[in-house]
Amino acid sequence: SVRIENVSQETAQLVSRRGLIHDSVGRDTEVEGEGVVGEQPVLAPGRVHEYQSFCVLQSGSGHMDGSYRFVRADGIAFEAQIPRFILDAEQAPDAAS
Repeated sequence: SVRIENVSQETAQLVSRRGLIHDSVGRDTEVEGEGVVGEQPVLAPGRVHEYQSFCVLQSGSGHMDGSYRFVRADGIAFEAQIPRFILDAEQAPDAAS
């Protein structure tokens, strides 16, 4: 679950994102794209956008960080950093149990 909040005094649209996924076996994967999960939300001051996302890990754990690119209503673009967070893969129960 991801929650993005506009804490500024300006309306801004999330136009793209970039992330670096690092798993515990040393594999790095870069992900880039327009918006998030097919959306480019516009966030007015104080507004929140929440979405669900996932990634494929080659191991049971890792971490991710990156940035979102926003464009304000006046056309000025800026990057918002995504602080590093932990990824922990949930194992599905064994079908035999």
